[in-house]
Amino acid sequence: GVCVGVGVTGLRYLGLELDGRWNFRAHFEKLGPRLMATAGSLSRLLPNVGGPDQVARRLYMGVVRSMALYGAPVWCHALTRENVAALRRPQRAIAVRAIRGYRTVSFEAACLLAGAPPWDLEAEALAADYRWRSDLRSRGEGRPGEGVVRARRLQSRRSVLEAWSRRLADPSAGLRTVEAVRPVLADWVGRDRGCLTFRLTQMLTGHGCFGRYLHKIAGREPTAQCHHCADRDEEDTAEHTLARCSGFDEQRAALVAVIGEDLSLPRVVATMLGSDASWKAMLDFCESTISQKEAAERERESSSLSAPIRR
Repeated sequence: GVCVGVGVTGLRYLGLELDGRWNFRAHFEKLGPRLMATAGSLSRLLPNVGGPDQVARRLYMGVVRSMALYGAPVWCHALTRENVAALRRPQRAIAVRAIRGYRTVSFEAACLLAGAPPWDLEAEALAADYRWRSDLRSRGEGRPGEGVVRARRLQSRRSVLEAWSRRLADPSAGLRTVEAVRPVLADWVGRDRGCLTFRLTQMLTGHGCFGRYLHKIAGREPTAQCHHCADRDEEDTAEHTLARCSGFDEQRAALVAVIGEDLSLPRVVATMLGSDASWKAMLDFCESTISQKEAAERERESSSLSAPIRR
């Protein structure tokens, strides 16, 4: 049967909220909270440390995506700024959990690391595919063959990635992560190797156990200084930890032996995608260095002499 709900200003038909103006404002006003509730429920199953693996996290992210994109060919024309925002909030929430990231990670960085194109771009691709099939039927060409459908899907995927890459050329946040991953976007999204851990994600986003983050964003350190190297005037950042901090020279030497001397993040990411050994070397570096930084942070927090902000 067909479920139709009639309201004062519109009606509900097959799960879509329709109104006389076809702007789908009511649809997105109801969809947004529903997506956030689902993302929140699933997020409780996805701890940053331990929990489901990368495959399961992508599956959970796909559940919310399917809910968000239901009926996309119908409402795609109504993707106003407000309606896009209703899609971005839950996508960011579930993407952050998928990558094991801090809640402060930006939409751009979270979706990029999760390999999840913005849902508004995917909605446009679904609408284009629907029009393509409609055109075939109107010309009497019948159902396309499997090979034709496969080629069309690949073309749509490429179009989405190209549009996403153009958008990432001018990101509103997550610049460091975007600059590292955007040059290898297709390889990153389509990779069949390498998982993200809580500590690797910290290094890739800069949101984690780093003085700058703890001072400027988390408000848990009185300064951004590094506590691990001789030069206490150095600001503790992900870049500093990866490339310069003297407190981690031993770990860095092991990393360089595998991936080479260039420790700029774009080069590191490109090298990680090149081999399992490179990915593991970076993973080991992050696990070792950041676990030490976390232990030192806990000591500072528990010390009776620490600044009140740390406690």
